[in-house]
Amino acid sequence: MIEAARQRLIFALDVDSCEAAERWAEQLSDQVGLFKVGKQLFTRCGPDIVRRIQDRGGEVFLDLKYHDIPNTVARATVEACRLGVKMVNVHALGGPAMMRETVAAVDRCCAAENLRRPILLAVTILTSSDQETLRAVGIERSVEEMVPHLAGLARQSGFDGVVASPREVSLIRKACGDDFVIVTPGVRPAFASVDDQKRITTPAEAIAAGADYLVVGRPIAKAIDPSAAALTIVEEMAQALAGVARG
Repeated sequence: MIEAARQRLIFALDVDSCEAAERWAEQLSDQVGLFKVGKQLFTRCGPDIVRRIQDRGGEVFLDLKYHDIPNTVARATVEACRLGVKMVNVHALGGPAMMRETVAAVDRCCAAENLRRPILLAVTILTSSDQETLRAVGIERSVEEMVPHLAGLARQSGFDGVVASPREVSLIRKACGDDFVIVTPGVRPAFASVDDQKRITTPAEAIAAGADYLVVGRPIAKAIDPSAAALTIVEEMAQALAGVARG
């Protein structure tokens, strides 16, 4: 169960240099399942950072949250496939046409070029957002309504799963079923600070609710012993997975 839990832990590489990212990949490649490469790191280092992480034994979740016209997003996601990433995401708010065209382009490319098809994820509502945030941009529906609605659009469009707060996992499961992948940021173990996240839970709570993958950054990166912190989180996840299996 420990190895199954490890594969589900994603470490957020929220760093500002290629060298720092490489150091983390070397240090944690045996402790976590994937490394999340976001906008800051990708903008600083370019696609080569993905290859550098892979060279050090790490799988990559490319977290660039594409949101543009359908053709642009589809082409960008195809390039992510060519990089060999395990996961890549778009914004569900881009709409079903954007997501459908992306799925079609990815399937064509992977078949034609014999590439591993990445897990395609759609971002629902950011974990830093709350009802006040949505209202400010003209969305009157609640977070609890919007998240399963967007997840349903993603599933209908052929996406494999979503990125969503652990607080909404049960709502997504009800709307999309047990075979839909849910990746949850906003996870904070008991030993860590909340930082700027608003809708958070512990690793055990997220797994028990039905999350498949957990994204953790600062609680590991800021720990005195990051490897030990990662192991503590994996052990908590493993206990929760065992409880789910028994249930």
